[in-house]
Amino acid sequence: MRNLLIVLLLPLLAYLALCALMYFGQRSQIYFPVRQSDPPGAIAIRLATGGGVDLKIWVVPRPGPRALMYFGGNAEDVAYSLESFAKAFPAHSLYLVNYRGYGGSSGEPTENGLQDDALALFDEVHELHPRISVIGRSLGSGVATHVASEREVDRVVLVTPFDSLARVAGEHFRWLPVGLLMRDRYDSASRAASIRAPVLMVVAGDDEIVSRARSDALATAFAPARARMTVLDGVGHNGIDARPQYLESIAEFLRDGPGV
Repeated sequence: MRNLLIVLLLPLLAYLALCALMYFGQRSQIYFPVRQSDPPGAIAIRLATGGGVDLKIWVVPRPGPRALMYFGGNAEDVAYSLESFAKAFPAHSLYLVNYRGYGGSSGEPTENGLQDDALALFDEVHELHPRISVIGRSLGSGVATHVASEREVDRVVLVTPFDSLARVAGEHFRWLPVGLLMRDRYDSASRAASIRAPVLMVVAGDDEIVSRARSDALATAFAPARARMTVLDGVGHNGIDARPQYLESIAEFLRDGPGV
């Protein structure tokens, strides 16, 4: 009987140990901080936020009321987008965020930390630019959605977005109780209905990380006619920005008239 109990308990204990490993190590699977890069001629500002965190923000300053804040993916060096964004969005001042723990910013990344930092930056930028649009890519779509639900933004662009990071993880780890284990959930769907600005969702047709079901679920969470979707066929999650239509569709959306 003892041997039988051991045989039955060992798989259970191994499964519980795996769950514990995933729970305590989950942030190392969500955040992949990149090294600092310094493109020639680029301008950076520093922003002190809560908890002694010091953010490094890449900036392209321009006159006028319009600004664009960019929140990248979980392993993205946002500096690589500086040149292409500067060409694509000439009417906006640009603020590209190095998350805490990324690219010269201090601190450790967490959902609450990234969201608090984003709101602090918005409030700082709003002193200079009363019309602020936000772009969030992948993980950054959760940050951008949070900002748009808490502040009056001009427009919202969500690239390869999802309804909830916990649901994305649940599709990849069906054998784990992800809904119970996830701490940083980025539940954009729960915030979507409170967003009043127009929303553009740019979806990769062959996205292998965020399934179409997760993007569609987010789209349905917005108020009727609030969000539009552009699907770029034949590209995956990490290759969507290689298509000319990627920046073209965003630029056209930002040039549109007053919000709905």
